[in-house]
Amino acid sequence: MTEAAGLHRTRSLSVSIGLAMLAQLRQTLRALERPAGIDSDPGSVTLAVPAIDGVLGGGLARGALHEIAAAGEAHLAAATGFALVLSARAARKSTIWIAEDMALAESGAPYGPGLDAFGLGPERLLTVAASRSRDLLWAMEEAVRCRAVATAIGELRHGEIDMVAVRRLSLAAAESGALALLLRASPPDDASTAATRWIVSAAPHECFAARLTRNRRGPLGAWILQWSDTDERFVLAAHAQPVAAPAADRPHRKIA
Repeated sequence: MTEAAGLHRTRSLSVSIGLAMLAQLRQTLRALERPAGIDSDPGSVTLAVPAIDGVLGGGLARGALHEIAAAGEAHLAAATGFALVLSARAARKSTIWIAEDMALAESGAPYGPGLDAFGLGPERLLTVAASRSRDLLWAMEEAVRCRAVATAIGELRHGEIDMVAVRRLSLAAAESGALALLLRASPPDDASTAATRWIVSAAPHECFAARLTRNRRGPLGAWILQWSDTDERFVLAAHAQPVAAPAADRPHRKIA
């Protein structure tokens, strides 16, 4: 082997070792930047309803933004209850509820006994008021970065939202592994970076009608759910027995 060839081989080996060390250093830095207790896959929040968890690929993805919209103003309480159940199932950590001033004025603050009924102890909830939607999204972004927070819920009224701020919120949730829930008073028609989008309304017999209209993991669906106080979880509502309609060509007759 000539001296020049040996020198070239030595340099190539040094470069390979240097690249390997650089790759390892980058991997170490990424691990250090990640909050303690969060791995590359933060897991899912199961609803304990197999039909829904199966569609979601195991459950509602942590480390992501999810949108929950009421079917209309009259259904906001149902959408709120749905969001509370997801938050309660996320973890035994704190939940931050951030609402616009107008939302608090029109709908009021979360009610303690109602929170408890859905499995979320009032002592685990911190409420924050924001004057504008931009401030609300910023507060949510800061909240999900806190290691003591499992879920950040942002209650928005009507109107356009800053998509750049929503994108930042999605990235912050992905980095921390927390659950970010955007609660909206009406079905949105704007683009979104949310992993899922739900439309929730009240149904007869104190049930919830939940429609999954966006799902990055696959299929969509619709379910009628009922809250079980004994199990503290949603269950699929039993279908009502079908009732035959009277024949169109026969008059109604009274039965003696």
